[in-house]
Amino acid sequence: MQFSFTDEQEQFRAVVQRFVRDKSPTSEVRRLMATEEGFDRGVWQQLSEALGLPGIHVPETYGGLGFGFVELGIVMEEMGRSLLCTPYFGSAILATSAILNGASEAQKLALLPEISRGDRIASLAIAEASGSWVAGGIELTASDSDDRFLLNGKKKFVLDGHTADTIIVVARRPGSQGEEGVGLFVLDGIVEGLLRQPLETIDATRKQAELTFDNVAAQPLNDGKDALAALVKTVDQAAVALANEMVGGAQALLDSAVEYAQLRMQFGRVIGSFQAVKHKCADMLLDVELAKSAAYYAAQAIVENHIEAPALASLAKACAADAYMRTAAECIQIHGGIGFTWDHDTHLWYKRAKSSEVLLGDPSYHRERYMQQLEAML
Repeated sequence: MQFSFTDEQEQFRAVVQRFVRDKSPTSEVRRLMATEEGFDRGVWQQLSEALGLPGIHVPETYGGLGFGFVELGIVMEEMGRSLLCTPYFGSAILATSAILNGASEAQKLALLPEISRGDRIASLAIAEASGSWVAGGIELTASDSDDRFLLNGKKKFVLDGHTADTIIVVARRPGSQGEEGVGLFVLDGIVEGLLRQPLETIDATRKQAELTFDNVAAQPLNDGKDALAALVKTVDQAAVALANEMVGGAQALLDSAVEYAQLRMQFGRVIGSFQAVKHKCADMLLDVELAKSAAYYAAQAIVENHIEAPALASLAKACAADAYMRTAAECIQIHGGIGFTWDHDTHLWYKRAKSSEVLLGDPSYHRERYMQQLEAML
């Protein structure tokens, strides 16, 4: 498997880059961070109608543009570079992928066109108090009641869960253990018995919520069939998309560090001429380029449905998370005293790097999973 971007993909990148750069200056990011909703609905509408980004990887049959995960990775990278505050990751990637992978044909036709147009914002609720993103950590239950299921329990760290119009919930039948008995269920965002509470997190650019379910009525996706496989595939795809977003943020930090090193004077010289600073910049460049290679390659593996795609997804997530955090820390160091103030823009990317590091599993988990996937293929 070989990979490089085509001219058309580079032109598409330029269009997306111009849009997010214009709509997401750091002043706008800070303004949206302070709001409960966390995004500008006018910008979301433009992003949806002018560019069609929420449905970029959704087949045309369901109202999308019919592109693949490489183009989706380009979108995520540019959004990560500019910290665009939207419900894109939770709705267009997590929830949409869960529907594509686990819903029936009728459910896809009912849900995906509105999500692809940006008219419906969706969210996927997986993690709970333990912070686990795997099926074995699910405790929220779904019990049969006549012709429906009733959900009971709590979900945490649900991206845009307090504003979503539709919520996909991972739950298990009572009495089942481990990964057995896990299902995907769909319900409206405003429904009897559902309490939605925004969470205060380190990264206010990506809103999260706690959802409490008290006998909440829900319908299973695809009658509960193949839910576990759909969940695993969804998390792998989301990990690849997140890795691409992280390399975009890491690139923004690298650019900021290099620019500052070429301007800041100390002892009559720009600090970029000092060997120690040169080494820091060189190490950051190496980290970012290696993470890009892993993220791009994993996206292509998803497109080709390659047998190594799950392993490459974990590799990309671990590599990008480590690179993003190291680059964020080094960027702050290069900026010196001003870089250590929380009001400096560098910290916006630092906080995103920290939240992304643990989202969908931390690097240690993904390195272990990568090794397990390699062993399984031997």
